[in-house]
Amino acid sequence: MTLDLAKAGLEPTKTIYRNLSSTALVEHAVHRKEGILSDGGALVTRTGQYTGRSPNDKFTVLDAGTENKIWWGKEHRSITPDVFMRLRARVCAHLDGQELYVQDCCAGHNKDYRMNVRVVAERAWHSLFARNMFIPLDDELEGFEPEFTILHAPGFKADPTTDGTNSEAAIFVDYTRKEVVICGTEYAGEIKKSIFTALNYLLPNAGVLGMHCSANIGPENDSALFFGLSGTGKTTLSADPSRQLIGDDEHGWCDDGIFNFEGGCYAKVIRLDADAEPIIYGLTKRFGTVLENVAIDDQTRAIDLDDNTYAENTRASYALDKLDNVAPGGCGSHPHNIVFLTCDAFGVMPPIAKLTREQAMYHFMSGYTAKVAGTERGINEPKAVFSACFGAPFMARHPAIYAELLGQKVDEHKVNCWLVNTGWTGGAYGEGSRMKIEWTRTLLNAALEGKLNDCDFKQHPIFKVDMPVAVEGIPAEVLDPRQTWADKAAYDRSADKLADLFAENFAQFEELTSKAICMAGPVSSAKANVYHAPA
Repeated sequence: MTLDLAKAGLEPTKTIYRNLSSTALVEHAVHRKEGILSDGGALVTRTGQYTGRSPNDKFTVLDAGTENKIWWGKEHRSITPDVFMRLRARVCAHLDGQELYVQDCCAGHNKDYRMNVRVVAERAWHSLFARNMFIPLDDELEGFEPEFTILHAPGFKADPTTDGTNSEAAIFVDYTRKEVVICGTEYAGEIKKSIFTALNYLLPNAGVLGMHCSANIGPENDSALFFGLSGTGKTTLSADPSRQLIGDDEHGWCDDGIFNFEGGCYAKVIRLDADAEPIIYGLTKRFGTVLENVAIDDQTRAIDLDDNTYAENTRASYALDKLDNVAPGGCGSHPHNIVFLTCDAFGVMPPIAKLTREQAMYHFMSGYTAKVAGTERGINEPKAVFSACFGAPFMARHPAIYAELLGQKVDEHKVNCWLVNTGWTGGAYGEGSRMKIEWTRTLLNAALEGKLNDCDFKQHPIFKVDMPVAVEGIPAEVLDPRQTWADKAAYDRSADKLADLFAENFAQFEELTSKAICMAGPVSSAKANVYHAPA
């Protein structure tokens, strides 16, 4: 089949390698000195100064089609079509002089909603990453037409004066042209997150909810979703040997059920524990895996996952078909349970609580967790972090749109929604202690197995959520966080403080959110019965 790249603005003068296998791409990457093989067979690469996403360098074209649809602001910055086309032309000129690697693949295991994606890259290892993370179409390439095209040119450095960028890196998205231009950064995660954002922009039109979550399915065909920001335990808690993994990061929820957008996993591996995460640990030593910024011995080629010399955000990219306990077809039933994970460093939230539909929508839009003292310079006490829909940078539309879809589907399929705190108990960080993982697993399993459906609950006076009164294997005082604090007045002050932070954050959503949802959030003692949103 003839490959025509002219539609993407390209007129390549050198060799184009199209849809090479993983093995061939590893060979090319090593030959081109893009990476080296570890003693276990994984390809170890470096991404230079960009060891994570570059949010300040991501822009979306503002035009007649996007003007009233994008959630414009700090997460989604705008550029004009002219600025996009100017950078695109310069990137294309650069790519025309390179050997190119093209992968034709798709995102979305449900064929009714999948999107054909073409990745044109100047590095073999980025092509391997795309092949790992998207779904290869080796047997379905006849007549392939891309619905979205990524031009990936890390070797081209943008000029802020000429290109209207903030730095040498740029991630430009044009939803009208259905193109992404990435330059100046080697970090591969920009490739997958650009398409995830595009899906979250497009799929609501079809009534499909895009979700930044992991998902698994139990022996009774009972799917579960796990939302949570970094450090909340999303990957660890969804990796259950008694349940099959659907995916670890990106999913859609349609009329047929849930489906994984991806064909692979992109796991953080810094200080990965072989006993706690044996499956992922094993894949760091397997051929076909890409390891970003992992330390490696020059002589023995042994990797050191504890070494953060090159980055704290070390990553492993591998295809899902390398895993044994994976749901076939990348799809699952409508979820029976949804779990919102938070690492509450204030130590005031219950270890598990049941949510109403409105509370689920409120906490979904809030996307709360906390950073602890010492994680960043200047943080001397717990700091609340809110990321709408547990992934604000990737949710292109207003959070209320996604929350409304969530609420509809929770109603229609009678889904149980839970808030699980994997953070602190008995006091804030520095005074209390981290929630025991065995407690969290016991409570989570009880929820997923239906053991909490008929138990007695009591309402938290500030957070308003329903806390179970008794759960086998869990000390009774742990279930009510206030009872774990020696100083009850100090607990009340800390809980009030966090409730006010929730309200302060949620104020940005009130104009487009119903009164019932606004009233479903925490309310501090001083502000009880006070409501400021429109009726």
